[in-house]
Amino acid sequence: MTYEYLKYETKGRIAYVTINRPERLNALHPPANMEMYKAFCEFRDDPDVWVAILTGTGDRAFSAGNDLRYTAEQDQIRDKPGARADRASFGGITSDFECWKPIIAAVNGYALGGGFEIALACDIIIAADHAEVGLPEPRVGLYAGAGGVHRLPRHIPMKIAMGMMLTARRIKVQEAQKLGLINEVVPLADLMITAERWAAEILECAPMSVRATKQMAIQGLDSPLNIAFARNYSEQQKQVASNDRIEGPRAFSEKRPPKWTGT
Repeated sequence: MTYEYLKYETKGRIAYVTINRPERLNALHPPANMEMYKAFCEFRDDPDVWVAILTGTGDRAFSAGNDLRYTAEQDQIRDKPGARADRASFGGITSDFECWKPIIAAVNGYALGGGFEIALACDIIIAADHAEVGLPEPRVGLYAGAGGVHRLPRHIPMKIAMGMMLTARRIKVQEAQKLGLINEVVPLADLMITAERWAAEILECAPMSVRATKQMAIQGLDSPLNIAFARNYSEQQKQVASNDRIEGPRAFSEKRPPKWTGT
């Protein structure tokens, strides 16, 4: 599929999704949101790719969030009947999107508002050392979307999250890493290399085991421990029935690298 507002390519088992609106600090508007949703559906449904890396074009912004200029330009028509019919959730993956393949955010600059929400929706975040994150919407008369106000307090202590959200303060990624929001901070020149290293380490694991692990961790998170233990998980069931479940112990006993097939 051809995309106008982002780039989508695959190399081996890795899919690369790159937001491509640098003239707007990679801010997203409804057409870009729909494209990103379609790109991640393409990734989710492609059996040949097992990990995705999401980043932005340039060195200024991962994504500055909602395209406020576009919002202002479209203000008069946004509430007309049918105007929202073709809209995806912000960034396509912040809500109403289920994908058990791992997604890595390579934050190459500002990740603000909806851009921060997109990063929080990813499983692993690698950030360039000049980047900043935050939910500044109240400073422009808006409120942070559900992907921000509900995810941030689940990632860090409530008082710290409230302090960030109620003041609309943005923070350096070094502070965000100390809070546990970011896995690794590196110079910009090393950003994609580092994201690819994380992807390569994931690819050393059985893909169906990785998906089962992600699903079980996320779906069990908000349940009492006994309910989380007893729950049935679709990806776990697939892993139990997979060929890779046989290949792993066999490769270990034969002292050779496993040959994962994802089946």
